[in-house]
Amino acid sequence: MVADPTFATASWGRRAAALFVDWIACTLAVIAVVGLDAYSEPASSAQWWVLAAYVAQSALLTWLVGGSFGKLLLGLRVVPADGRMLFINPLRILVRQAAIVLVIPPLVFRPDGRGLHDLMAGTATVSRTTFQELMGRAGH
Repeated sequence: MVADPTFATASWGRRAAALFVDWIACTLAVIAVVGLDAYSEPASSAQWWVLAAYVAQSALLTWLVGGSFGKLLLGLRVVPADGRMLFINPLRILVRQAAIVLVIPPLVFRPDGRGLHDLMAGTATVSRTTFQELMGRAGH
């Protein structure tokens, strides 16, 4: 098990805003592919595609560049909770993102600011400033 991070985690307000940005971006992407009429139909499966698009883009971008579209836009990064600036296992990130869509894991969190999804993946969400500080530590 990973110890508590020795650095500050990002505020929940910015995390929620990043999720909102991600969701809107994924919704717009799905609408661009299937069309507004198909998306707007009652019981349309296109709405499930938004969920799939969110998990896919957030997992892929978090693995490759440290954050989903929304997180990066709002200056947040997902880092290993131990502070070592190494790539996070893509399977762990996929599990983390899938847990987020279950809603409950992000709402159950520890005093260090990490939700169950972060505990499962051994990650923490940090601000750009904290990320740069961690990168500076890794360079020494």
